[in-house]
Amino acid sequence: MCMVIFAPQDEECSRRFHLLFAIFAFATCGGYSGGLRLSVDCVNKTESNLSIDVAFAYPFRLHQVTFEVPTCEGKERQKVALIGDSSSSAEFFVTVAVFAFLYSLAATVVYIFFQNKYRENNRGPLIDFIVTVVFSFLWLVGSSAWAKGLSDVKVATDPKEVLLLMSACKQPSNKCMAVHSPVMSSLNTSVVFGFLNFILWAGNIWFVFKETGWHSSSQRYLSDPVERHSSSYNQGGYNQDTYGSSSGYNQQASLGPSSDEFGQQSGGPASFTNQI
Repeated sequence: MCMVIFAPQDEECSRRFHLLFAIFAFATCGGYSGGLRLSVDCVNKTESNLSIDVAFAYPFRLHQVTFEVPTCEGKERQKVALIGDSSSSAEFFVTVAVFAFLYSLAATVVYIFFQNKYRENNRGPLIDFIVTVVFSFLWLVGSSAWAKGLSDVKVATDPKEVLLLMSACKQPSNKCMAVHSPVMSSLNTSVVFGFLNFILWAGNIWFVFKETGWHSSSQRYLSDPVERHSSSYNQGGYNQDTYGSSSGYNQQASLGPSSDEFGQQSGGPASFTNQI
């Protein structure tokens, strides 16, 4: 079961979270459409317009969003366009999310059905490790760029800023106001999911690295000096034991001749008695 979100130890479980978070990221950004409503109340009420709708959506090419407002100078109308273009950061963010989703989907299929081929020749884990590092970097860059782009979108679609673009609102005799402002909650959520994706992918780098041959080779490299030290210690203990046993044997051997010599010395008085 997938119990850990930010440090998944199972690759299949990890890719499931990648899929889910990537869907939330590009759905909340790429599927956005919003707008604001303004009202212009002229001195001459017949020239007023109390419901001016301004709609915008992904990819947020705001300079292409135009709408007409009264000038409060007869029947003339002014064509106004919003300011700004955040399409590059928004499209880059959504592109990263879509490709991350597709790769995670493909990786999940490989983990489930082609596990043997994935580990063959260490090529699968190595490719997975490189792609994970690349996507971690892309998520960081894309989320940061989109956070800045979203900030620009909020400023450009602020009703107070839009009212400043209208010539009728520059006259004190006319009353201009915002009926309602755009709702940006889903776009804020997309930025949050973008950085969560970065944390998820970056946290998964270590677990993917452990599947590569680089990790196993480094483990062998670190274990070799320890094995050499332990083997040399064992050899030193063996020599001490051998030396101890051999020295004991030599002591026993040296005791043998002493007893014989003692026997020879005691045999001397016995022969002298026999001669008498």
